[in-house]
Amino acid sequence: MTGRFTVYIDSVFTLTTLVRDAALKLRILVPGPPGAMDEPVAWVHNTELPDPSEYVRERELVLTNGLWAGRTTPAAFVSGVRRANAAGIVFGLRAAVPRTPRGLVAACAEAGLPLLEISAEVPFTAVSEAVAAMYADRRQETLIGMVHRGDALATAISRGAGASGVLDVLRRDHDLPLAVVDRMGRPLAAAGADLDAGQLAAVAAGLTRRPPALEADLGAAGPAALFPVGAVGEDDAALVCLRPLTALDRAEREALEQAARFLSLEVARRQAVQAIEMRFADELLEMVLSGARRAGEVPDRLRAFGVDPGGPLAVCAVAFAGAEAATLDGLAETAGEFLAAEGVPAVVTGGTQDVVVVLSWRRPEGDLVPLAERLTGAVGGRFPGRRPVAGVGGIAAHAAGLRGPLVRARDACRVLRRTRGGPAVRAFAELGTHRLLLGTADPRTLRAFSRDLLAPLREHDARRGGDLEPTLRAFLDHDGQWAVTAAALHVHVNTLRNRLAKVAELTGRDVVRTEDRVDLFLALAADALE
Repeated sequence: MTGRFTVYIDSVFTLTTLVRDAALKLRILVPGPPGAMDEPVAWVHNTELPDPSEYVRERELVLTNGLWAGRTTPAAFVSGVRRANAAGIVFGLRAAVPRTPRGLVAACAEAGLPLLEISAEVPFTAVSEAVAAMYADRRQETLIGMVHRGDALATAISRGAGASGVLDVLRRDHDLPLAVVDRMGRPLAAAGADLDAGQLAAVAAGLTRRPPALEADLGAAGPAALFPVGAVGEDDAALVCLRPLTALDRAEREALEQAARFLSLEVARRQAVQAIEMRFADELLEMVLSGARRAGEVPDRLRAFGVDPGGPLAVCAVAFAGAEAATLDGLAETAGEFLAAEGVPAVVTGGTQDVVVVLSWRRPEGDLVPLAERLTGAVGGRFPGRRPVAGVGGIAAHAAGLRGPLVRARDACRVLRRTRGGPAVRAFAELGTHRLLLGTADPRTLRAFSRDLLAPLREHDARRGGDLEPTLRAFLDHDGQWAVTAAALHVHVNTLRNRLAKVAELTGRDVVRTEDRVDLFLALAADALE
């Protein structure tokens, strides 16, 4: 017959702990290998089965009266206990067996398995009750610790200590390397952990999984346990512990889970503040675009973000090439962090198709494009797989002149969003009139115009392996210079003339006529748009 608890708990005792309890009257017969008496024990298991290996769990302590003796040998019984990787055996003496069998002692000694003897006066229930009492004491200590830690965490949050304050409270009881990382891969706090860009990205990737990952592979740092922090129905961040989940004991896991719940309050607070600030900033675009009607409100709004409305102001619009509005999530925050790191006072606000940055700018205007290039580089690093672009609208002398640079920055950004390849950053003045016209035209109309005009050339080239379209592109790229184009293509001028004559025949556009050349040029330029 066998009996056991079905719920497993973390160890609260060792064999040495039990032996020190005088009421149990335990005697050590075989101590096992060095350190075996001080290894943690999971629980106790009473069994008289000849082979208990299928029922005994790892690190359990086997209690037996030896009623199996008539059905198996001591060596076979010990072998089964050993296969289960049990913590040891307690043999209970009884009237019929006043001494522990020598065969059992010898088998345990040979197997390196600890063997204790318990007096016939002490029932096995006394051992179970002693273990249960230890467990209750440990749980009480744990619960008291959780209450005290909860009070400390609540105090830290209420006093504005933020995520760093939560980690400080947690590390008072547990010396663990910790960090808090949001779903964009941004570090919110750290204590004993310094994560690089790749490790931050790995945490963010784990949070995007459904369900979220419980561990993230941090490369050289190894696997790290993730405790999701949810704010508004999403896992917006993770409490990261640079330890594998299996290396954490129950008390550590409970403390981390408790801290994650308090961190959700801090993340929700941060999100609420960011939402208010973003809405406050969003109104700036409406004020600027409204012209004189709301012009008087613009200076105060700029001052609220530390931007001097009386000094030179620059405007930059940032977006992802080919992206819709829904994909802009996190772009404004990334731009704001970049500019803060650069020490540039700025207002960052999200539009429907782009993110607009209004910044104080007392440097040369030529430095704007390099700044925007560094900004798109930072955005690209945060959002791998996407192509960030930025339009630079120029400088306004003061707040009253912001409307022009704002419109130009967004126009330039709109053109870049619809352009495949090429520079990621362009100033409005660099784009050229034709690009602005194409950028504002209906995309479907442009695609139809380009497709219809160029289709005959492409069909000819595909069918005959010709070079009509590349020849046309080269001719226009070299400003219609026959000799220069022929040299670039490594063909005779007459060959070039024959090819372009074929282009005229197929498209109805003759490159020697200005009007027809413009049509061909615009068709090729429109083809480069998304």
